[in-house]
Amino acid sequence: MTGYIHSIESFGTVDGPGVRMVIFLQGCPMRCQYCHNPDTWKMAGGTPMTSEELLKQYESSRNFYRGGGITATGGEPLMQLDFVTELFEAAAKKDIHTCLDTSGVTFHRNDPDYLKKIDRLLDSTDLVMLDIKHIDDTRHKTLTGHSNENILDFAQYLSDRDIPVWIRHVTVPKISDETPDLYRLGRFIGGLKNVKALDVLPYHDMGKVKYESLGMEYPLKDTPPMSKEGAVAAKKIILSGIRDVRTGLPDRYCSQN
Repeated sequence: MTGYIHSIESFGTVDGPGVRMVIFLQGCPMRCQYCHNPDTWKMAGGTPMTSEELLKQYESSRNFYRGGGITATGGEPLMQLDFVTELFEAAAKKDIHTCLDTSGVTFHRNDPDYLKKIDRLLDSTDLVMLDIKHIDDTRHKTLTGHSNENILDFAQYLSDRDIPVWIRHVTVPKISDETPDLYRLGRFIGGLKNVKALDVLPYHDMGKVKYESLGMEYPLKDTPPMSKEGAVAAKKIILSGIRDVRTGLPDRYCSQN
């Protein structure tokens, strides 16, 4: 089977445990306003590669990746579900740690055929890094062009299957850093039983240059970057939501939901 690869990072240190080979795949249905890889949106393009070719490249530096593994990201790697499954199954046979970096937006619980494919992929997936862009559905649609319904459902499905998950959330000033929303996100995360880590990342505008090179207008051109201190403060609010739901405390912002 052939996959379409946008690029490969040979020294990934933030895309799962250890040092990793990070494979960026073509294709993504979402149009996140802060996306720094808009050239991955279309399925067309990219370099055709087989799982054998990718694993051969990994094996050539396997000692370098000790404690790490392979991460499939994008774009949205689930747009090439069959290929990622083949890659992860082959990696698992070689005892290579596999990480899926996804938004989960393509998940459809009510499609039995799709669910069988997802289950097969998860059988060879060691870790899922799940991006939750916004807990509020209306604001999520504004930010990404899509509802968060499938994403939150996928998070619950992963919890039901007890697949280890790292949650990622990007804090964007005046978009995804409002206290009630962060707290609600925490309460949602607190209801999951499989979360191993929480990364709250400050929004940056380094993608502006790529948009300019592609002749595209950058949607958040007037939005300043989020400070590291702002991201730390946001994480504390999320953690308070996690703590409250796990200790049975009521929603502090229930009147605003």
